[in-house]
Amino acid sequence: MANRIVVDPITRIEGHLRIEAEIENGIIVDAYSSSTMVRGMEKIVEGRDPRDVWAFVQRTCGVCTTVHAIASIRSVEDALDIAIPPNAEIARNLITIAQAIQDHVIHFYHLHALDWVDVTQVLSADPKATSELAQSISKWPNSSPGYFADVKARVKKLVESGQLGIFANGYWGHKAMKLPAEVNLLAVAHYLEALEWQKEIIKIHTILGGKNPHPHFLVGGMGSAINLDDAGGGLNAERLAYVKQLLQGAHKFVNEVYVPDLMAIASFYKDWGAIGDSKFKNYLAYGDLPTDSYGNTESYKWPRGIILDGDLSKVHDVDLENTDEIQEFVNKSWYDYSDGNDKGLHPYDGETDINYTGPKPPYEYLDVDKAYSFIKTPRWQGKPMEVGPLARMLVGFGKGIPEYKEIVTWALTTLDVPVAALFSTLGRTAARGLETKLLADWGLEFFDQLIANIKNGDTRMANTTKWDPKTWPKEAKGVGYMEAPRGCLAHWIGIKDGKTNNYQMVVPSTWNASPRDPKGQMSAYESALIGTPIADPKNPVEILRTIHSFDPCLACAVHLYDEHGKNVHQIQVGGACEV
Repeated sequence: MANRIVVDPITRIEGHLRIEAEIENGIIVDAYSSSTMVRGMEKIVEGRDPRDVWAFVQRTCGVCTTVHAIASIRSVEDALDIAIPPNAEIARNLITIAQAIQDHVIHFYHLHALDWVDVTQVLSADPKATSELAQSISKWPNSSPGYFADVKARVKKLVESGQLGIFANGYWGHKAMKLPAEVNLLAVAHYLEALEWQKEIIKIHTILGGKNPHPHFLVGGMGSAINLDDAGGGLNAERLAYVKQLLQGAHKFVNEVYVPDLMAIASFYKDWGAIGDSKFKNYLAYGDLPTDSYGNTESYKWPRGIILDGDLSKVHDVDLENTDEIQEFVNKSWYDYSDGNDKGLHPYDGETDINYTGPKPPYEYLDVDKAYSFIKTPRWQGKPMEVGPLARMLVGFGKGIPEYKEIVTWALTTLDVPVAALFSTLGRTAARGLETKLLADWGLEFFDQLIANIKNGDTRMANTTKWDPKTWPKEAKGVGYMEAPRGCLAHWIGIKDGKTNNYQMVVPSTWNASPRDPKGQMSAYESALIGTPIADPKNPVEILRTIHSFDPCLACAVHLYDEHGKNVHQIQVGGACEV
């Protein structure tokens, strides 16, 4: 007989996520993913000036704050046929890259690592052996025995004080933890270093966008003017030089800390190369980071395409405008469609009715025969899709793009795992690190491109020729898409009489975390949990490993219930943001 356990809310993510899993003979046989928080941003922006919408929808997320702004601005530019200057495109690319690098590093060390790293083992680690290990895999300067001895002493002091802070209430001593003490010490040392480093790369947002979080953007380009000789403001020579310095620092940290740590830890968990696959193995990427211009998909560093059934020999096309391709369903969501909930709607025709009157929280267990989530269920031609860094890496690999083929082949060879291991929790986590290595290279490439444009006399950053609503058509619609850290993101806008009359967002977590569709098909979170072995149902770290591999982001607390609804374990962590 299957026992159902509840993890609610999942911690070390962003927002509020509930996972229920049915366990039989130590294996997850069924799973349900529920977002217990309503957003409603689509309703908030109705009736507003389309040029202002980005500032509202950017607040959808407190972590990947830039991506919703860029998708929104692109949707308006698409609707009104606005072309932006090349420098503005590059600036947006640099902002996107800085965001993704910071997000991926934070995810690996601060959100996901403690699913694999046992902090308590640091106290038994040999600093000299840790130093030898560190120097064998990287030339990062902080690698002396004294350095690791200091980190060990720091952790020991925390333990003795009883004030464990960020390391409190983990799955310490869990039988699923496999790392030697020295690898644990290495990971904890870099966990602490990453806390300091991550605030540096994001300064690029402040330089190019005025501030972080929530940088400033502009329909038609960017608001940051280029004036190399202006010491008082704008993008002058000093500030641009600082951007390059930050990009070089990111390149060094990614290549000498993040990627070596990722490969070292992954080598002890190669069995997870056969756990956590979304059983349908369909992967979707919209593409982004244009080297020419947005809309010219062949110029994208992140390529566009779809992998079906895990077949890497063929990459299919995707059309965001085609109303037969992408549709959202609400048959298991806490929303209603005016023409019935078993019919899918393309986002251009989408509805966000938050006046749903059916059963919803509070509850003891999800009533999965009815609606059980505030997330809608998107499908591509009726098929569930997984999105994210793994999808992007697979599409690039499937298309035979040399830098993707090279880095994926290197990782598989280094870990000595088959291609099939890509479709897993291990593959999903590794793909994020491999992508970050590519991003670190691309950031420097785009910066050089920006400087070359400026040297050639092009300092344009905005096109405001269509800013007057009197020049707009009476009705218009457009879609803006991009690749967010967690996967493909798109905003669809309808404009009428100069105002926003319909707005729909399909975000990465909508694709991955959504409930079942009318055919009973699971989405990625639910599907990926099926078949996962659970060593201890009262401490199901294995659930967190797979769910965190998608990078949902931050939350406040975890409450775990047994099949009778009794609270058996609780972990408190800090911080909460909106999904």
